Amino acid sequence: MALIQAGIAAADPAAAVTRGLAGALADPPGPGGRWQVIALGKAARAMAGAALARLPGAGALVVTNAGNDAPLPGARVLRAGHPEPDADGAAAAIEVERLLRATRPEDRVLALISGGGSAMLPAPVEGLSLEEKQAVNRLLLGSGADIAQVNLIRQGLSRLKGGGWLRLSAAPVTALILSDVPGDDLRVIASGPTVAPVGSRAEAVALARRLGIWDRMPESARAALLREGEAQALPQARNILVGSNAISVAAMVEAGADAAPLPLEGDVQDCAEAIWRLAPGLQPGEALAFGGETTVRLTGDGMGGRNQELALRLALLAEAQPVGFDWAFAAVGSDGRDGPGEAAGGLVGRGTPEAIRAGGVDPVAALARNDSTPALAAAKALVVTGPTGTNVADLAVLVRA
Repeated sequence: MALIQAGIAAADPAAAVTRGLAGALADPPGPGGRWQVIALGKAARAMAGAALARLPGAGALVVTNAGNDAPLPGARVLRAGHPEPDADGAAAAIEVERLLRATRPEDRVLALISGGGSAMLPAPVEGLSLEEKQAVNRLLLGSGADIAQVNLIRQGLSRLKGGGWLRLSAAPVTALILSDVPGDDLRVIASGPTVAPVGSRAEAVALARRLGIWDRMPESARAALLREGEAQALPQARNILVGSNAISVAAMVEAGADAAPLPLEGDVQDCAEAIWRLAPGLQPGEALAFGGETTVRLTGDGMGGRNQELALRLALLAEAQPVGFDWAFAAVGSDGRDGPGEAAGGLVGRGTPEAIRAGGVDPVAALARNDSTPALAAAKALVVTGPTGTNVADLAVLVRA
């Protein structure tokens, strides 16, 4: 856990903004112009605070989730739902649109983008209701799609995603971006409000069919994706990456871990198997640091998250394929939230499955219904950190005693 905390500390959003501001300040407002700061995502408040310290008098709007929405002097802070889009987020989207439309060429927009922003700013295209957008989001979250695939479809159904901010602003836009996406594809982070879309609506339709969710999507969503014509070319923007999962993993290595030879990615069971295959080669005291983001295909309606499920699946693999030494594995969402509950992730070891059964829970049956939270809770194996104020995807450590 000390190694994971080192990774989270390296993703400090205020420090990331301070590092990246030089690029934004190189193009100040023109005569009579001003800065308009719009911060979006789980790290929005901390990012906006660092920007306002350098830009006194700037206008500032912060859109973030519950737990990260404390008041910020000099800014309006709006709470929005995550991971489920809600009416508060829809209202925040209208306010973002209003601010962008009010800009003038002599103004400058500083966009501060962090993970989670996609769900927080729902702006359904014409003909699509918020409830229908929520239904699509639920289908995507349970489909096993990775974040790039999820956001391809989200972008095709939104007024603001996939460069929507640029279409509305008369002022030049500079974005400082804290990445929660493995590989740091700027089009995918928060669904790319200041970047070109991941792909076309036709590609989104083909993907929805491959995922098996097309026929279950609301008719209005299917109609929106089938509309002829693509968006016009976007105005130019400066998009600057200021923090990422890779930077956090590097900090974990600096704190004493070895970089793992594989990322956290793909199906959660496949990832657990790949990680456990590394265990026999661990030396005494050695720790491997992982970063990335897995996917989970929902087969039940239990309570859990991808990090908790990864930890539980690895614990069961280890029970079936034991090694001759003590070990521990932790997987944690860097934002302090893993799924809809309060847990950030799971911390398991050699005795975890037995402790779960002693607590009256069958861990295999729990996995079948995606119910990892109560299973890990039975073994006191949940990690609860509270909101961290940042978000650079997931971090994990496998250590031999």
